[in-house]
Amino acid sequence: MKVLILAGGFGTRISEESQFKPKPMIDLGGMPILLHIMKLYSAHGFNEFVICAGYKQHVIKEYFADYFLHTSDVTFDFTNGRNEMTIHRNNSEKWKVSVVDTGLNTMTGGRVKRVREYIGDEPFMLTYGDGVSDVNITKLLEFHRSHGKMVTMTAYNAGQRFGVLDIDEQGRITDFREKTKGDGNMINIGFMVCQPEFIDCIEGDSTVLEKTPLETVAKMGQLMAYKHEGFWQCMDTVREKEQLEKMWSSGNAPWKVWTE
Repeated sequence: MKVLILAGGFGTRISEESQFKPKPMIDLGGMPILLHIMKLYSAHGFNEFVICAGYKQHVIKEYFADYFLHTSDVTFDFTNGRNEMTIHRNNSEKWKVSVVDTGLNTMTGGRVKRVREYIGDEPFMLTYGDGVSDVNITKLLEFHRSHGKMVTMTAYNAGQRFGVLDIDEQGRITDFREKTKGDGNMINIGFMVCQPEFIDCIEGDSTVLEKTPLETVAKMGQLMAYKHEGFWQCMDTVREKEQLEKMWSSGNAPWKVWTE
């Protein structure tokens, strides 16, 4: 099953960093936050990724073009007039990564529709490229398969900052709405599992994933919530980046579920 990661936005709320690179490529603990997300999925056995790129998409392509070299011990031998390279040890992940330019101004839904040819007619996972979590991907997929609906999204109680989800007793998401005073409802943090027909609910480049497509699926009774009670944190601001950096450097990073 392929993992789609939305990585094409401008990252304006963290422009101090994103003016130089896409937000998913901002370093956290010495590597892009994008890799933290990929390592979570890989720890659960999912190693094929489709990166939906846009803003400064060349930065992501260049990173993976050099990834094997940067994770290897090498000898460069120029002694006989040639450039010979010997790989002694390599620590790269066993990943297959497709980086797709989905357009500079394409909305989140449009980015998913643009990579349809890379998905085929199989279910796929989908998440955002700017949030880390210890979501149990294995249990998420088991839950998705158990209910037989079109889309499962991971829901999390993150306080009052974000728009919220209305979830009924069966776990179905019945509505998306903006937060109101006193709301303690759960929010969408990504980490979705989707049936391929969900892409038919996306009209085109101007479609926002969180609006018409997911609202439509919710009204159809085809959107389910996997409730996550562990750790999640997005990296929208410099302050949030600094908080995550402190957790990583202290050895207390709950989202690090993989082993080196």
